[in-house]
Amino acid sequence: MDARVKPGIKEVDDGIWLVSFMHYDLGYFDLEQKTLHPLDNPFGTRLSPIS
Repeated sequence: MDARVKPGIKEVDDGIWLVSFMHYDLGYFDLEQKTLHPLDNPFGTRLSPIS
């Protein structure tokens, strides 16, 4: 079994690609402008704050 995990890409609009890793969407790559637009917080909060 290969333990390496590769990033995924999926075209979501003409020339716009969603970049993902495992179960997380990291951002969008604009093929025409050759720019990456990261999401603000792709991993989100997983734990509730302790009160």
